[in-house]
Amino acid sequence: MSYDLIVIGSGPGGYVCAIRAAQLGLKTAVVEKWDTFGGTCLNIGCIPSKALLHASELFEEAGHGFAAFGIEVPAPKLNLATMMKHKDDTVKSNVDGVAFLFKKNKVETHIGVGSIAGPGKVEVKAADGSLKTLETKNIVIATGSEVTPLPGVTIDEKIVVSSTGALDIEGVPGKLVVIGAGVIGLELGSVWRRLGSSVTFIEYADRILAGWDTETAKQFQRIMEKQGAAFKLSSKVTGVKPGKKGASVTFEPVAGGPAETIEADIVLVATGRRPYTEGLGLDAAGVATERGRVTIDDRFQTNVPGIYAIGDVVRGPMLAHKAEDEGIAVAEIIAGQHGHVNYGVIPGVVYTYPEVASIGKTEDELKQAGVAYKAGKFPFTANGRARANRTTDGSVKVLADAATDRVLGVHIISAGAGEMIHEAAVLMEFGGSAEDLARTCHAHPTMSEAVKEAALSVDKRAIHM
Repeated sequence: MSYDLIVIGSGPGGYVCAIRAAQLGLKTAVVEKWDTFGGTCLNIGCIPSKALLHASELFEEAGHGFAAFGIEVPAPKLNLATMMKHKDDTVKSNVDGVAFLFKKNKVETHIGVGSIAGPGKVEVKAADGSLKTLETKNIVIATGSEVTPLPGVTIDEKIVVSSTGALDIEGVPGKLVVIGAGVIGLELGSVWRRLGSSVTFIEYADRILAGWDTETAKQFQRIMEKQGAAFKLSSKVTGVKPGKKGASVTFEPVAGGPAETIEADIVLVATGRRPYTEGLGLDAAGVATERGRVTIDDRFQTNVPGIYAIGDVVRGPMLAHKAEDEGIAVAEIIAGQHGHVNYGVIPGVVYTYPEVASIGKTEDELKQAGVAYKAGKFPFTANGRARANRTTDGSVKVLADAATDRVLGVHIISAGAGEMIHEAAVLMEFGGSAEDLARTCHAHPTMSEAVKEAALSVDKRAIHM
């Protein structure tokens, strides 16, 4: 079997790459080690977590939010099994959708572990141990990432769980300890807090959401604390000792000091992810890596001609939509076109409630780079629609170049922030200014008016503040 392109991995980067390549007339195949397509994102990551996030938000709203609107209902009862079924049904519909798209676009699929067997050769090892070798003109590595283990801590996916196990807890834990206060930890911790858990986050850094805009992260932490979450910052976990019905978590200040121990029914290890390249045969193929990531040039090609890489295995943020854009770009490059990814305009979203969304530069980055900028801010407490919806937590911040007024970054905390951030993405993709955004008519009353007001605030002329 010979192809123009073989993609190893069918996550968001891999399946999008394969479909785009097929659209461009390339004979394309995908090699996937799992029985279902979609990779971590669709099977045990983005999609199932969002199903539980939404369901748990509705549960909390029914239990605590309805009365203020004059809706009187009995206290809601949690049917966790049904909620998990909703999650599983959502996953199935998405992974089945990818399989359909492969058939529709005539992308051939091979189930098994793929490895590079030599120039233009991919070996596929099936679950029964049988081997087959595929020939191809080009190879794209799109194998994604895996959970980063915490040294000295054993994940059993029962008491001590990763993000995978946190999606399948059989009962609401009384006490949940989350090691790590990044995106994954905050999202999954918020799910179980809403369903009834007492949640404590232990974070090595001196803040949550390291790498995000500091002011935004601090504001969001205050909101999470108001909701009932507890945080132990600047703290390192020194041990997790499982017992018959839970685990003891020992931690101490990063700067030194006495250790503390807290008890938990479940411990979630959410300390990040690392590129997954096991069994790919990169060393034998001569593919260079750096700190675990496959090194590529500006055309996504490795040091070996004809072998490309995208997504979590290469540099840049580990985001599904970043991988998708890279998948499209590399398919177009292989087909002789000019694929391109603008890494300065890739949004990031924390799908908690409220959501946190960010794009472009943070204030920290602009200060470090010595860039003169102006900041415009607007709180949702001053937004009419937010008041009507009782969703006044959060704000919008617009950062613009002091000389040119070009928007350099936007940071939002709000219900629906993950949707609102895209008007900033479009604006920034076209090099727009704060003035452009401020003079763009926004429907009233909408939450998005706060974005316009923040843009007006850059020039100190916000109307409703």
